[in-house]
Amino acid sequence: MDNFVFCNPTRILFGKGQISELSAQVPKNLRAMLVYGGGSIKANGVYDQVIRALAGRELIEFSGIEANPLFETCMAAVEKVKRERIGYLLAAGGGSVFDACKFIAAAVCYEGKDPWDICVQKLPLTAALPWGGVLTLPATASEMNSGSVITRQSTQQKLFFFDPLVFPQFSILDPETTYSLPPRQTANGVIDTFIHTTERYLTFSNDSFVVDRMAEGILATLIELGPKALRWPRNYAVRANLMWAATLGHNGILDPGMPQDWASHMIGHELTALYGVDHAQSLAVVLPGLLRHQRKRKQKKLLQYGERIWKICRGTAVRRVESAICKTEEFFRSLGVGTTFADYGIPAEDCGRIAERAVRHQGMLGEHKDLGVKEVTEVLRLCVGGERKGRSRR
Repeated sequence: MDNFVFCNPTRILFGKGQISELSAQVPKNLRAMLVYGGGSIKANGVYDQVIRALAGRELIEFSGIEANPLFETCMAAVEKVKRERIGYLLAAGGGSVFDACKFIAAAVCYEGKDPWDICVQKLPLTAALPWGGVLTLPATASEMNSGSVITRQSTQQKLFFFDPLVFPQFSILDPETTYSLPPRQTANGVIDTFIHTTERYLTFSNDSFVVDRMAEGILATLIELGPKALRWPRNYAVRANLMWAATLGHNGILDPGMPQDWASHMIGHELTALYGVDHAQSLAVVLPGLLRHQRKRKQKKLLQYGERIWKICRGTAVRRVESAICKTEEFFRSLGVGTTFADYGIPAEDCGRIAERAVRHQGMLGEHKDLGVKEVTEVLRLCVGGERKGRSRR
């Protein structure tokens, strides 16, 4: 188990009716701007709850944050923040709105020439606006971490940054706000959380027994409750547990002492930037191919995963590993999410182009930092479709 430092300063207000606590969380002495997306918070009642909770205060609004937040849109928000002399940001929506708020909070205070350098150079920030949020789509854990992923439309780049100055001061998580989510967004949230967890868990064994069991608990919960959320979208217990699982999947609690991969995410970002594939859909495409390509190096953890999560205990190591990967694909497909290039019309001949972009933008990939263009191209060829390696066996 590796050495680590752990700190998470975000305050979580979880449960029914917690949006009413906003007035006590948003500072009264700072002019606030409400940041949200395409208007779903008005359809599901969250907007009205926020306005009621902050009644009597002047609240500037900025809407139109995209599902993959654009640098260009964020910079329009930055200009409004400066023009309106905003001192506090309030996000209302899913992880995309939260990611956008982090970038806006950083860019407003950035003293360099081009705020895009926040994502490109990843230099430590010197200042950021304070902010908090109301979560409506559990998936990214952006409500309780310091990371943000932003897309620059003009260059077709999707890049990330982390900085402790952009942790939200607070996040409100009311599971009832997720009742109206479309099935696609519910499924995406489950898969995003699943692969946030496997980015730590499916690496190599280093005696991090506690975190392994925590990761397995999250994975088992997602497998059990993901289909139930699609079947019974207004079941509070199901929604509450999925919401908290999504936060735990990427709020840092699975980091201590653990090696981390993130190749699936870095490659997936390119699929989103180039073809507009949903973030979670891109991950569902890449992960099985990556696991097959790295099956020998990840064998010990894949066997553990197969035994503890899927109860795959018989057969040769090769067959057990393949069965575990097949069961993972089957789970994604059971949620209505495709797992191959063919499912999304991505050209098979683009494998090399995608690989070159991923390595150019992110450097060498994987937990060993040794997956270059050649290896990533090989991974992507296993994602094309039409060549499934067999069916899972229990």
